[in-house]
Amino acid sequence: MANTYTQLYFHIVFAVKGRRNHISKQWKDELYKYITGIVLNKNQKLMIINGMPNHLHILIGTKPNCNLSDLVRDIKANSSKWINEQKFIKGTFEWQTGFGAFTVSQSGINNVIKYIKNQEEHHKKKTFKEEYIEFLNAYKIEFKNEYLFTDE
Repeated sequence: MANTYTQLYFHIVFAVKGRRNHISKQWKDELYKYITGIVLNKNQKLMIINGMPNHLHILIGTKPNCNLSDLVRDIKANSSKWINEQKFIKGTFEWQTGFGAFTVSQSGINNVIKYIKNQEEHHKKKTFKEEYIEFLNAYKIEFKNEYLFTDE
């Protein structure tokens, strides 16, 4: 085969440290634009980003040479540094260690986009922790509840 052709999509989820409600409506769009820039500078495609005051959902399309852990590390490190430089919150902003990443098929992209767009509606019915555990169960990912979240 003369070329490499891929479609690799990931639904990425990560939380503010301690799941604190630090992401304000006043500056969340600026944060989303900043994160979009990070993803684009890494030569990946951000399809949608949205979240709640205590967590984010991102749908990205990646190239086969993308190391997902490195990409998420860079998103979290650079965005938290930027939030702190902007002094958007009192004290220090941090993301919780770790993240969830779930593969998405081409046929599932529109459903994931709708899901991410409608975060506020989803969270009228369930907490972030409930939502996240549902993802882990749906993808048959084994986990230990005591290690799922840190509250520090």
